[in-house]
Amino acid sequence: MTQTIRAFLLIEAASFATAALVHFGVLTHGYEHQAAGTAESLIAVVLLIGFALSWASRTSTRAVGLVAQAFALLGTLVGVFTIAIGVGPRTLPDIAYHAALVAVLVGGLLATARAPTARSTQRA
Repeated sequence: MTQTIRAFLLIEAASFATAALVHFGVLTHGYEHQAAGTAESLIAVVLLIGFALSWASRTSTRAVGLVAQAFALLGTLVGVFTIAIGVGPRTLPDIAYHAALVAVLVGGLLATARAPTARSTQRA
């Protein structure tokens, strides 16, 4: 299960980094939005830190995964809110990206939450 949590963290971080590069105009033009790119960069960094910390101690992978992914989900929901009120970018790709990312983050959080804790694996 540790590998699954790490995979979620890495895939999510790559997704946020890619979105940031789009919003900074590095990968494509026409979707630039500085604030969105900055937020996505921060979330990508938090997920990458979570990924790195998951290697520091096997017993902390679940906790680190929960914290990093919860932070990412909260940030994504802020993005959804900004889209809804018209502050953030409102393009079809942005809306689709946020919808897909919420689903991936919820799936990652559920998988991480269902992972055995260090105590339960020590008892077995």
